[in-house]
Amino acid sequence: MASSAEPPSAYGAPSAGQRAAAPATVVVDDLHVRYRAPSADASAMRALSPSRRIAMRALGRRPRVAVDALKGVSFVARAGESLGILGRNGSGKSTLLRIVAGLETPRSGRVLARSTPVLLGVNAALVPDLPGERNVILGCLAMGMTPEQARAALPGIVGLAGIGEAIYRPMSTYSSGMASRLRFAIAVSASPDILLIDEALSTGDAAFKERSESRMAELRANAGTVFIVSHAAQTIEEMCTRAIWLMDGQLIGDGPGPEIAHDYRWWSWNVAKGESATAEEILARCRRKWAPRASCAPASPAAPAPGSAGRMSGSAAPWPASSPPSPRAARRPGLYAPRHRKDAPQ
Repeated sequence: MASSAEPPSAYGAPSAGQRAAAPATVVVDDLHVRYRAPSADASAMRALSPSRRIAMRALGRRPRVAVDALKGVSFVARAGESLGILGRNGSGKSTLLRIVAGLETPRSGRVLARSTPVLLGVNAALVPDLPGERNVILGCLAMGMTPEQARAALPGIVGLAGIGEAIYRPMSTYSSGMASRLRFAIAVSASPDILLIDEALSTGDAAFKERSESRMAELRANAGTVFIVSHAAQTIEEMCTRAIWLMDGQLIGDGPGPEIAHDYRWWSWNVAKGESATAEEILARCRRKWAPRASCAPASPAAPAPGSAGRMSGSAAPWPASSPPSPRAARRPGLYAPRHRKDAPQ
């Protein structure tokens, strides 16, 4: 008689039944993103009609080609998770984060969230001419705090950012690292339910990383969800309980942060060494662990209104913890075991 026990998912991650205990906070369902960009490829120019080609050359313009930034990305993030998004430059990491934040609309697919995400990026704008202290107050007020709450949060924000007396200087005098640390401290001061971080933690020193990791652990303990975008495997390994790996807009790996970071680091090392065959083998094994589905979200309980696909929902959770989205097909277990070499990444 067949066993009723659920098989473990990839990387030794919890099975669908185990994950059902935590409510979903964000559902990304079959996202496709396409945009058009100028191209210097001669074949793109030859594909134009003769008259169009002459006009483009006369105006000094380049033909625009379609670029697929995301190709059918689906996953479910749950309360208490710190979810890392790994991938090299141009893999679609920041595009995915901006869509989850509601700043861009996908070509197709949808994003459901139980609350409004807070996006933190290195280039997030504060007022350069104002002192850091005033920027802290403004940032806290923008996140819904009262003036009294903002002033009460100031010492903790300064301590987390580690900028000391510089809080009284204009932001224009800050280094990029100081400014990004202050932005992070402001963003987490209100204990957001869903926090999105785009490469902001890579500019901090070891002490700041330890403080920020402790603060994110507090957010997760309060049933929050943290997304961290990075191309640095070490950041994901140290700060994320779970990670997904994007490659050319496709999701090719999903599992515990340290395991995904290990595979990504080993793949990157082989690419840098020119060992393309081994790198392709790693990618092939990761793809075999991932069994994609056409859709991961229910059609009825929280379906967006017509024409609103991809826009954020600020309403309650799309479904209760006792009725989670349909689990994905079981992923194939087994980690890629790298060859032992003295110069291989650990």
